[in-house]
Amino acid sequence: MQIYEELVARGLIAQVTDEDKIRDLVNNGKATFYIGFDPTADSLHVGHFMALCLMKRLQMAGNRPVVLIGGGTAHIGDPSGRTDMRQMMTSEMIQHNCDCFKKQMERFIEFGEDKAIMVNNADWLLNLNYVEVLREVGSCFSVNNMLRAECYKQRMEKGLSFLEFNYMIMQSYDFYHLFQEYGCNMQFGGNDQWSNMLGGTELIRRKLGKDAYAMTITLLLNSEGKKMGKTVGGAVWLDPNKTSPFEFFQYWRNVADADVLKCIRMLTFLPLEQIDEMDSWEGSRLNEAKEILAYELTALVHGTEEAEKAKAASHALFAGGGDDSNMPTTEISADQLQDGEIGILALMTACGITKNNSEARRNVQQGGVSVNGEKVTDVNTKITEAQLKDGIKIRKGKKVYHKAIMK
Repeated sequence: MQIYEELVARGLIAQVTDEDKIRDLVNNGKATFYIGFDPTADSLHVGHFMALCLMKRLQMAGNRPVVLIGGGTAHIGDPSGRTDMRQMMTSEMIQHNCDCFKKQMERFIEFGEDKAIMVNNADWLLNLNYVEVLREVGSCFSVNNMLRAECYKQRMEKGLSFLEFNYMIMQSYDFYHLFQEYGCNMQFGGNDQWSNMLGGTELIRRKLGKDAYAMTITLLLNSEGKKMGKTVGGAVWLDPNKTSPFEFFQYWRNVADADVLKCIRMLTFLPLEQIDEMDSWEGSRLNEAKEILAYELTALVHGTEEAEKAKAASHALFAGGGDDSNMPTTEISADQLQDGEIGILALMTACGITKNNSEARRNVQQGGVSVNGEKVTDVNTKITEAQLKDGIKIRKGKKVYHKAIMK
């Protein structure tokens, strides 16, 4: 099976503009393609995971990835999937996030001469002349067509700023620039980016003529992609300092039964023949499939050693064992105690299990918190210094385990 057919079989392709040309380019390793990542945080998260895996698959098949970091478009903010305007970031914040992205991407993609390249659209967007953009680029876009785009329609009722309205033009200009400077002949993105991507193809054809060899393709982000990063304690990050390998493993270990094989097919590099054999798995065997998913993805992001540790820690917890050496741990200092105690709500917040005491209170009231295996029923429960010296295990719901210990 060639790479394009494999992408289809894995459920990654949603729609394309010229399937025959795209199949020929991709299968023969002649695609120079880009995927954009807006640096809205200092770490990639699991919502980026499918795009990273796709880039890795295509590079392994001989195609050349262009990683586009949106240092320029981040000054505007993508309105896609948003009900409100994104928080404005400073240039310093954006550059810091770009640097963090590059370090993480190097685990997935091989950069170097004749290999993948990384570019930042701040290098060309921030130097554009406004009047020139209006004349040379803006004249190629129909406002009527833009307003029909889904990313704008959903914002019209609550208000769409002129700043955000320019995002489609900026993204389209990216493809135009990459096509000219790097011979980039293909772009990938999620379904919510389709209108923006078509704009890029249209701009190339209007400016460079119908013979300009450009095409677009989108990858399908399944329902799991929308849920990625929405755990109660915060987003699921690829940075181990923000989401530990154990927490990352547990996230995938607890995906819904209906999603596990879909995720294995889309995100892992296991052979399709092996995955097809799992289609008939039911009951307890689905838990086995979840563990396979969790292990494969943790190994991909954090390495085999960390995946083995996370797997061992997960087994110990579910088996009721005492090995908590790989469990995420927070050290509590004496100045965080009051009269030698700390409340359970404050402790959960200090450990990062919850964002604040109000969230911790809701979890306790809903019966979702236990300490050392015993359910916490009173929001005023206190944990003593003596308990913390021995170390306590906090469990929130079915997915989150954490150890707190005295410094």
